[in-house]
Amino acid sequence: MQDALAWFHNLPDPLAEWLTMLGAALLSLLASALIYRIGRRLLQRTTRGHFPAAAIVQGAHLPARWLLPLIGLSLVWHGAPDDLHGVMGLRRLTALGVMACATWLVVRCINHYTAAYLASLPLKDADNLEARRLYTQTRVLSRTLVGLITLVGTALALMTFPTVRQVGTSLLASAGVVGIVAGFAARPVLGNLIAGLQIGLTQPIRLDDVVIVEGEWGVIEEITSAYVVVRIWDERRLIVPLQWWIEHPFQNWTRESAELIGTVFLWVDYRMPLAPLREVLKRVCEASPLWDRRLALLQVTEAGERAMQLRALVTAANSSAAWDLRCEVREALIDFMQREYPQHLPLWRTQGLDRVPAPGHPPAA
Repeated sequence: MQDALAWFHNLPDPLAEWLTMLGAALLSLLASALIYRIGRRLLQRTTRGHFPAAAIVQGAHLPARWLLPLIGLSLVWHGAPDDLHGVMGLRRLTALGVMACATWLVVRCINHYTAAYLASLPLKDADNLEARRLYTQTRVLSRTLVGLITLVGTALALMTFPTVRQVGTSLLASAGVVGIVAGFAARPVLGNLIAGLQIGLTQPIRLDDVVIVEGEWGVIEEITSAYVVVRIWDERRLIVPLQWWIEHPFQNWTRESAELIGTVFLWVDYRMPLAPLREVLKRVCEASPLWDRRLALLQVTEAGERAMQLRALVTAANSSAAWDLRCEVREALIDFMQREYPQHLPLWRTQGLDRVPAPGHPPAA
């Protein structure tokens, strides 16, 4: 033992300091591994049965396995003398690893918590309006937060390099011009970022909302950090930037409720009696499982030059059911008129006024 100590004291000072640091680094690695194992088991037992906390622990375990040793090594390197050869490079490298792992840790915790929370929402229920609102808000805000954290973490990691700090100092000298150029260059990105926050907070649209955009009827299929995917009724996909939803008007058929009033327009001759058509409308609606039994009404909405316009109002639980119910009602009314009142379909009259009988008089022979 004494011989080993004597040999150690006879070593050159830099080599002795490096051996001391390496021994301390080894001890810090062992201590961090022990702390990781004990801490993980304690956290798993504590959060068992609490899905948000358990999801965060599950997301944090892999980055923490790397973060704790790097923090220990960073403490060891900062305890070494500043003039020790190579220690400054190790400090920068370890600091870069700590920032990267810390960013990774926060991002994974957010993603795991978001996934667990979204999985708990009852999206498959018939009345899922509140669930869709929470789903959209959580997803948009989590993606925005992940983007901001990644941006900040990358910026802090780059600032560990002296050359990057020097570039930043030189850029500050011309901050006005650089700010204007960067503002114009990043305007679409920043616009979509701010629009994403607005959509997440105010929620003009949500997932599975039925909308009409650019004259197309579709369903909100996906909301990303830059654009919204609308699934058109014929299975096409319409890609719309986030900023468009803030700057342009659009129709949202399920903003407050999925229930809709469908309309069916029909042109008929003035001599067509309305009572039989109302009976047909009532009979068709009562026989259809698509009707939600709220409204079934037939009205004359326009008296034109040659015919009158009828409007049938029917209600359904959602837009798809309303569309199919409208088609059923339209086909039933047309079929009834073709069979029972074909003479009262819209006609093009060519007889003169002198041949039109007066009220109460039979037509002239």
